[in-house]
Amino acid sequence: MDTVLDQPLTISDSAVDELTRILRKKANPNLALRVFVAPGGCSGLSYGMKFEEETAEDDIVIEREGVRLVVDEVSLMYIQGSEIDFVDALMGGGFTVYNPNAVKSCSCGHSFDTGGNADTARPCS
Repeated sequence: MDTVLDQPLTISDSAVDELTRILRKKANPNLALRVFVAPGGCSGLSYGMKFEEETAEDDIVIEREGVRLVVDEVSLMYIQGSEIDFVDALMGGGFTVYNPNAVKSCSCGHSFDTGGNADTARPCS
């Protein structure tokens, strides 16, 4: 069974609003936003997000106002305590992660390092 927790990650009001808008358009009540961490980018780790219907048995599910975020246990180790936000900007708005565990990050905002990353950093694309 999925684990439902209140605060391993937080979702800003603007992210909830944007996710609600997107999910309403997709008209699929089973969709959740998966937030994950993968090796890559110029700082060693990269954030990823995608919509999924299915969750794994050991996924952590965070719910707020009908919006569900899903994160696997390994990714959560790197982003525990982060806030998922949506920034509406003229030049490159979108979802972003404010990660208190990041000791360095790329100027693009998609790549970070927590200091314990053993992967080789690669250029951001």
